[in-house]
Amino acid sequence: MSAKIPVTVLTGYLGAGKTTLLNRILSEPHGKKFAVIVNEFGEIGIDNELVVGADEEVFEMNNGCVCCTVRGDLIRIIDGLLKRRGRFDGILVETTGLADPAPVAQTFFLDDTVGERTALDAVVTVADAKWLKDRLRDAPEAKNQIAFADVILLNKADLVNPDELRDVELRIRAINPYARIHHTTRCEVAIGSVLGQGAFDLERILAIEPAFLEEDHHHHDEEVQSIALSSEKPLDPDRFFAWVQELVAREGPKILRSKGILSFKDDPQRFVFQGVHMVLDGDHQREWRADEKRESRIVFIGRELDAEAIEKGFKSSVA
Repeated sequence: MSAKIPVTVLTGYLGAGKTTLLNRILSEPHGKKFAVIVNEFGEIGIDNELVVGADEEVFEMNNGCVCCTVRGDLIRIIDGLLKRRGRFDGILVETTGLADPAPVAQTFFLDDTVGERTALDAVVTVADAKWLKDRLRDAPEAKNQIAFADVILLNKADLVNPDELRDVELRIRAINPYARIHHTTRCEVAIGSVLGQGAFDLERILAIEPAFLEEDHHHHDEEVQSIALSSEKPLDPDRFFAWVQELVAREGPKILRSKGILSFKDDPQRFVFQGVHMVLDGDHQREWRADEKRESRIVFIGRELDAEAIEKGFKSSVA
């Protein structure tokens, strides 16, 4: 898994500041080389001089939204990148502001070649502190972008007062309780807070909110909810995979994101997985360390999920 090229998806509603963030990443003196895939559907293009100066390769897709009509183009471009000599330190995908991140994320699981060589590192969402509250009411895409995020930049924080900023963050937490939130102005943020996030690793969630895995710790708003489950007892792999595959086959359209770290019976290695709707992907990560607690932890984020049934199914997979 460590040999895979990390992919960071930059998303956020129109005008939130995605392009500003992308330009900031490219202009930082990090010494890394990125391939950049931008979808310019209805948005202003990035500064070409900045991109050229940063020695990056930029691929533009102008004929539609990256999440639907040109997903084939996304696969084709990434496949072409992987066949070239040399190596990129990472791939950055900037989606149009009207994109649902789910199909973008699925791209890295559905195509065998892409899935074998790349790993979705994180979905980074840029949110407009001044207008997000309105967008959450009238734009389903904005809510999906928040729900899918591993990292959220609450941008344009200078345009609202502290009470308004606190209110917006509470609304974000009601949709997505585990994403790391940064308050920014003009997307000024340490690059290490955006790249190399390791979307597989739930330890980052626990660092943000230690109580996240406590029993009955469910966050939700009117539509989107999160369910966190854990077990100190090892799981039976056959029972677990049978249960989770049946769950996503039945409830997949309602499950926006799923991710977990699992401890299987008689298995010295941690198994990590993440899913988007009905697509699941996972692998062994590393051996459990002697000084860490062997515990299975899972998070589901979705709509109209039956928390009681999901918890019962998870408990049935305990060895």
